[in-house]
Amino acid sequence: MGRHRTDELDGGYRANEPAPRRRPSRGRGRVLVPLAGAVALAVLLGVAAFVIFNRDHDCSGGKLPLRVVATPDIQPALNKIAGNYNKAMHSIDSKCVEVTVAKEAAARTANGLAAGKVTADFWVADSSLLLESIRKTPAGQALPEVEGSIATSPVVLAAAKSAAAKLADSLQPSWVNMIAAANVANVDGPGRKVRVLALDPQKNSAGLAALLAAAGSAKEAGQDKALVGALKELSGQMASDSTALLASLTVKSGSKVPIGVTSEQAIYAHNTKKPEAPVVALYPKEGTLSLDYPVTVLTKDPAVLKAATDFKQDLATESAKKTLRAAGFRSSDGKAGDALSKDKGFVPDTPQALEPPDGATVARMVQTWSRLNLGTRLLTLLDVSGTMALPVPGTNMTRMQAINKIATEGLGLFPAGSEMGLWTFSTHLNGQGRDWKELVSVGPLSESIDGALRKEVLARTFSQIQAKATGDTGLNDTVKAAYAQLTKSYQEDKINTLLILTDGAGNDDPDGGVKNGELLQFLKKTYNPKRPISILLIAFGPEAEQGKQQMDALAKATGGEAYIAKNVLQVRDFFLQGMERRLCSPNCDG
Repeated sequence: MGRHRTDELDGGYRANEPAPRRRPSRGRGRVLVPLAGAVALAVLLGVAAFVIFNRDHDCSGGKLPLRVVATPDIQPALNKIAGNYNKAMHSIDSKCVEVTVAKEAAARTANGLAAGKVTADFWVADSSLLLESIRKTPAGQALPEVEGSIATSPVVLAAAKSAAAKLADSLQPSWVNMIAAANVANVDGPGRKVRVLALDPQKNSAGLAALLAAAGSAKEAGQDKALVGALKELSGQMASDSTALLASLTVKSGSKVPIGVTSEQAIYAHNTKKPEAPVVALYPKEGTLSLDYPVTVLTKDPAVLKAATDFKQDLATESAKKTLRAAGFRSSDGKAGDALSKDKGFVPDTPQALEPPDGATVARMVQTWSRLNLGTRLLTLLDVSGTMALPVPGTNMTRMQAINKIATEGLGLFPAGSEMGLWTFSTHLNGQGRDWKELVSVGPLSESIDGALRKEVLARTFSQIQAKATGDTGLNDTVKAAYAQLTKSYQEDKINTLLILTDGAGNDDPDGGVKNGELLQFLKKTYNPKRPISILLIAFGPEAEQGKQQMDALAKATGGEAYIAKNVLQVRDFFLQGMERRLCSPNCDG
């Protein structure tokens, strides 16, 4: 028999020998050793990450408040950005920054800054134009410099979507056309079909931007007088804010199509509320100015300054920009998001930009608006001497009828809140030696006189006045008396004016009375540039040129102006020129 190896039996060991202890499997050992190392490495990395995380997000010192104030239009988007920022636990000197965003109109914040009553650390206004206007005031000189823009929104024209097609037939979108439509003196212009609404430029940055864009475009087109007429009309067609203005675009005004001015983002916000009548943006062909949402850091605290810098950097991230674009804003470079798509009534491409005005121009325009909107206090002296009964060649009117038409045209340019009165002048109108007669006392047009409004009484009185056939022209005595009365009853909150309507024959007083030189000396002595009362003199008739030198002297002595009308329609320009001088008074010729 063949021999059998005993190591092939019983596990390969000899009989009667103890079996050695079984070794661990070599394969199993290869798995466990690396796994243990990985766990250890993960623990070490976790500890390191924890240390690093807490070093960058160390809130052991508590919270560091950063108080942000922003205009109401951008506040919701900033609040969303701030919420994400707070969740990320940005740490400054072992304190986690906690941003809160309050909303407040930029003009109100600006007024608070001027009064030293703003408690915010970080301010997002809606326009650098507003800040420039503030800097020109004594209180605004200490205002910190702007630290960049976080968004933009072009200022555009706006109309109800349902009216846009009709509007296209009567008014192409442009600043010059808007001025023409709003010009109160252009009764035959596009204003017959269009009603223009505005935002108060002293309270609303979009309104200020629109005013500056329109003024610049009008000047470029040589339409300065039309601008004055438009501003005068717009002062009575103002909405309190963009929300009210856009809602007004859906209100019917007879056959006129209402259009307004506002920011592109305001239109987007309006339409997201799904109104019955959505609004579309109309982009002026000349280009436009944009709200640029500048950042101004107000805090002086070193730690809060660091927090402000960190939050400002966060606003520059793509995530923050995306949030702003989703709310209808453009990025600072003009890039639009899906919110401003063509199917929603917008032009996604960046609109052409007008050159931004400098601070002096902004301040001047704010002053212009303010002066234009001062109340009017005007006393009219109407010539009723015998020559006023003569016919006007080429017409079927007498000089008196033509002058009355001039007066009706001109006085109709003034708003209902104006104060007006009427005297006639010739010779011996109110007893022997008195050359003037008060027909309507100076007072508010809306005030009642014997059951009728003063405005109605003036219109009726003008239509009934007849020339005194035997009367001469007692101009000088009348001017002296009227100027003295206006000086005595001067009102600080109004533009005080003496308006003279005559056929231009000058002073012709057989009884003597005040001489030309005496009147001129009286006016120069009485005129007070701090309480200015200007003379506006309009003459109509063939003898007007003969008296032009005296007319000019009287007007210039009071910072006023004298005009000779070649035809009745010219009166519109004359009244607008008179209004224009309100803007520079008392230094119009200095």
